[in-house]
Amino acid sequence: MEAPPATSFSPQTLAFRSASSSSLLIFRSNLHNNHLKFKSFRNLLVRASSSADGSAVTLLDYGAGNVRSLRNAIRHLGFDIKDVQSPEDILNANRLIFPGVGAFATAMDVLNKNGMAEALCSYIENDRPFLGICLGLQVLFESSEENGLVNGLGLIPGVVQRFDSSNGFRVPHIGWNALQIREGSEILDDVGNHHVYFVHSYRAMPSDKNKDWISSTSNYGDTFIASVKRGNVHAVQFHPEKSGDVGLSVLRRFLNPKSQITKKPDEGKASKLAKRVIACLDVRTNDNGDLVVTKGDQYDVREHTKENEVRNLGKPVDLAGQYYIDGADEVSFLNITGFRDFPLGDLPMLEVLRYTSENVFVPLTVGGGIRDFTDVNGRHYSSLEVASEYFRSGADKISIGSDAVYAAEDYLRSGVKTGKSSLEQISRVYGNQAVVVSIDPRRVYLKDPNDVEFKATRVSNPGPNGEEFAWYQCTVNGGREGRPIGAYELAKAVEELGAGEILLNCIDCDGQGKGFDIDLIKLITDAVSIPVIASSGAGAVEHFSEVFRKTNASAALAAGIFHRKEVPIQSVKEHLFKEGIEVRI
Repeated sequence: MEAPPATSFSPQTLAFRSASSSSLLIFRSNLHNNHLKFKSFRNLLVRASSSADGSAVTLLDYGAGNVRSLRNAIRHLGFDIKDVQSPEDILNANRLIFPGVGAFATAMDVLNKNGMAEALCSYIENDRPFLGICLGLQVLFESSEENGLVNGLGLIPGVVQRFDSSNGFRVPHIGWNALQIREGSEILDDVGNHHVYFVHSYRAMPSDKNKDWISSTSNYGDTFIASVKRGNVHAVQFHPEKSGDVGLSVLRRFLNPKSQITKKPDEGKASKLAKRVIACLDVRTNDNGDLVVTKGDQYDVREHTKENEVRNLGKPVDLAGQYYIDGADEVSFLNITGFRDFPLGDLPMLEVLRYTSENVFVPLTVGGGIRDFTDVNGRHYSSLEVASEYFRSGADKISIGSDAVYAAEDYLRSGVKTGKSSLEQISRVYGNQAVVVSIDPRRVYLKDPNDVEFKATRVSNPGPNGEEFAWYQCTVNGGREGRPIGAYELAKAVEELGAGEILLNCIDCDGQGKGFDIDLIKLITDAVSIPVIASSGAGAVEHFSEVFRKTNASAALAAGIFHRKEVPIQSVKEHLFKEGIEVRI
């Protein structure tokens, strides 16, 4: 698997000189720099930095995915950031964090080529304080079956394998799950019965050979290793920087083991994977050029007044911050007017991501205009470059709409995966868990399901002329153009092309407040094995419990009812909890 390309527009890696008694060292390896030449580190002395208080921490960032959120989380906890220039700084580190993001093979390739693998092994074998996150845990094992059998660092016995989806569990494993914590876990002392955020398709399994390493497990179809600990070495499969206050407590315990937690998270009630409640912000410029959150009525975002102005429901960063406080499990930004001519020139949207990620420690998704394009100077930019800029700005997942429809049409027509579509490129480099496909279908009623070549379903509410069936026609360009492909066919195709999740909208239900389109959501959730987010139509707390009870949706998303404060997020969660549906409280 190829590594993300270094692009000419890449922002400089942040560098902060230590301004307080705490400092954080960061290493960002340029994947296309000349490979650093080092002799074996196994025989080198691992020595602590001589900083004044001995609290310097090294972050090994090899350049894939969103590491900005971890940077922000650490800064939020009072630590400054400083870049490291060579692998030798690993040996000098007091504390080392490896936030692996992306593919196992890519990570190991970078570690080996840049001389980091030997330094990392030497550091860990000498029992220096270490925290691996997600892929940073997986590389500690002997090997992984992702993209063929690839050797890891070999420090922990076991092979990292893909989740088994044959038993009905959706892969990737995305969302907030519970931990079974063992005694002496230390950095997990404040987690208790709370959910933490996972996003991965591969996991390591407990065995007699690695049981002494295990500090916690989780369950998703089977029991897998959620964290390990031996001496000063820790690693977690979940993302503490995306697990809210609970995750921040994990980072705090590692960064400053002697610190006293002034406010522990309230007692949790986690027992299994929770259903997610997602807040969506449709962002666009209004007629005055200001970036605002708006909301459509069947995709029409203008007020029905003489002025016909864009509906303004607030400022993006402020609303996202409030939804985080209110308990949203994720925040999704949809840029509905950006990137008309120059996607990477949309600096306000990039700034929204950067500022939001400073204080919002749950997953952030962004969509709108992620495609190949050529600027006015004839310079071509790939969708991968566009997505990379979003990830660097704070996004955890990107959402592809129209471009995924065109890719699916080409694939169904030719039967060939070219590897050139935005969907294929981004999922290949960043992993399918980082790619959401947004589907915008419109209901087309039928008297006979055989009247069309696309998958039709019996509808709960007959059409205007008594029709008992409907197919769902996909649209592009914000619902303005219908395409010759159904939602069922599109969902199946994008799963094969590398999508890790589907955001399922419905133009007919959008802004109506009468509930989700259960017929559509059931059709799609029964057709694919990846998670599906139900969207469009929520108007009451009961609509959320209905969609979770009647379909296999993994999450439910709403916008207008949250923006207008008609239904608070906390009210939704309290209702779901009372109904016996697992949620993160």
